[in-house]
Amino acid sequence: MTLTELRYIITLAQEKHFRKAAERCFVSQPTLSVAIKKLEEELDLAIFERSRTEVHVTPMGEKIIAQARKVLEEADVIKNIASEGKGQLNTPLRVGAIFTIGPYLFPHIIRHIKDHAPNMPLILEENYTSVLRQKLRTGEIDVIVISLPFSEPDTELIDLYDEPFRILIPAQHPLAAKKSITRRQLEKEKVLLLGEGHCFRDQVLHACPSINKGFNAHEIPLGTSLETLRHMVASGLGLTILPGSASDNAIYDNDTLVERPFSGKTPFRRVSLVWRKRFPRNEAIEALSTSINSCALEGASIKPHS
Repeated sequence: MTLTELRYIITLAQEKHFRKAAERCFVSQPTLSVAIKKLEEELDLAIFERSRTEVHVTPMGEKIIAQARKVLEEADVIKNIASEGKGQLNTPLRVGAIFTIGPYLFPHIIRHIKDHAPNMPLILEENYTSVLRQKLRTGEIDVIVISLPFSEPDTELIDLYDEPFRILIPAQHPLAAKKSITRRQLEKEKVLLLGEGHCFRDQVLHACPSINKGFNAHEIPLGTSLETLRHMVASGLGLTILPGSASDNAIYDNDTLVERPFSGKTPFRRVSLVWRKRFPRNEAIEALSTSINSCALEGASIKPHS
């Protein structure tokens, strides 16, 4: 039994598909399949039930996978104890962020970390909240940057900043002449949103529950990223709502796109840092937190923490 085999069964349990699990583990499907079969033979029991379309974890397999997670976490602790001898800021830090935060935050924190912790390179990943949660739980990632709400047992969380929402409008649109936009004015417009799975989509719909009610769903294309939404607004397909850090129109001039604030109470999201309670590199977490707070992202309101 090896740690690699334990990682394989955890990943297969998450993906429920051999090909997807192999891709996540950066191995071929036969390699993953043979390793898992070898482990099952060693344990003399079936961890998975296999069908032609899907893989299911057996009841005994659930217990084994739960224990495998603990084993990998303990193995990670050993690595971190070893790294403490080298100094907490002298080994890489694995940082994950959701898709609507990473592209706008990472360039800023890289510069700050290089100045203040030059021997702690960042291994970066962008993904959905659900995937980052899994990888934090299994120790594949050390710390994640997400937006609330978020809850996960055995983790620490600190609030970093509140980020206001802004409205992106084609420059020739009638609303572009206004200094601010009301939620009611948005009700008559096609507001382009991200696809399912993006928490920012849910936050926009929560802040503006009446948008797009007058349109059929197929009339409004979905964006795969905030930048895709920006380009579709520039092409004239509608308006969109962006977090403040993504509202800078460096790509398009003011003759193409303009951004406007909300009238009245401005909707916002709270961005937070989350890590496992047993993660031993407190200095690394503090360095990352300080780096993020130093970025002065567009419109962000820094949240003080101890």
